Amino acid sequence: MAETQTVYGIHAAQSLLKSNPGRILNVWLDRQRNDQKLQQIKQSIDELGIRIEYADKKTLEKLSAGGNHQGVLMSVRLPQELTEQALKKAVTEHAGNAFYLVLDQVTDPHNLGACLRTALAAGVQGIIVPKDNACRLNATVCKVASGAADVLPVYRVTNLVRVLKWLKSAGVWLSGAAGEAEMTVFDAELTGSVAIVMGAEGKGLRQLTQQQCDQLIKIPMADSVESLNVSVATGVILYEVLRQNRSV
Repeated sequence: MAETQTVYGIHAAQSLLKSNPGRILNVWLDRQRNDQKLQQIKQSIDELGIRIEYADKKTLEKLSAGGNHQGVLMSVRLPQELTEQALKKAVTEHAGNAFYLVLDQVTDPHNLGACLRTALAAGVQGIIVPKDNACRLNATVCKVASGAADVLPVYRVTNLVRVLKWLKSAGVWLSGAAGEAEMTVFDAELTGSVAIVMGAEGKGLRQLTQQQCDQLIKIPMADSVESLNVSVATGVILYEVLRQNRSV
């Protein structure tokens, strides 16, 4: 049986109805609420032909584990991960500059979810992850991502090194984050078509992955700090890419 996720709240429901309504399995609405936003959600659900169950506030609080449900709760299928073929199609068909995030063996679902959320906000077009030794899209990831997993494609590839080689052949400049790099992210050239390559929690980039990068970059830090959480470091670098491209 496919893993499901509980989604609740007005904004989350609206986002799901707009981006991927086919994932919705069940819907619960507060029988005592009749405001305009909830009525609009009800109308959209009715148009999809999905049965609505009406419940009291206490039941919705229990189903949402005490979350701020705002009168609406949904049970949905998890987002579908995409393939290497889908990635190549997306890159070749995109008219402008490419902007991708590569996560090399990131296993913590909270980090993956946070990376998804930040990547979507920074304008990343997709996240690339290896098939093995990497966290999958699960309910925890989707919850932390706060809707980003419904919008931002996640491409799971069998051979990451092969895909990095292909990206370079397609004109995408690969910048890998490594603490031992000599160049800081603020001195690096990050304009045009780019992919930011981040390593696993604590381990960093694998050697084979590093070797495929066109340049290695680091985030300057005070001597008292050894490293940043991968999702925090990802945010710093992605927004430097955004800043540089807006300055061109």
